[in-house]
Amino acid sequence: MPHAYSYPHHDDIDDCTEELRAALAAHGITLPSLGIDLPSFAGSYSAPLIALGNCNTATARRLSAALHQAVSGTGTER
Repeated sequence: MPHAYSYPHHDDIDDCTEELRAALAAHGITLPSLGIDLPSFAGSYSAPLIALGNCNTATARRLSAALHQAVSGTGTER
């Protein structure tokens, strides 16, 4: 069965990264290390990776809560 997700092309990896940064910011979440994984971008991989980086436990909890709210449909608009 084919995978429904289409991987970003090299030329739109910046757009994808910025969309993720904006979506996280809409929930008050900042991942300072968010960026393009340069080895995967420069390598011969089928799709470059976005590095989410490290975060502290408070940020991880906010991210977890935002994801749970999105799944349950109880998220609030900001």
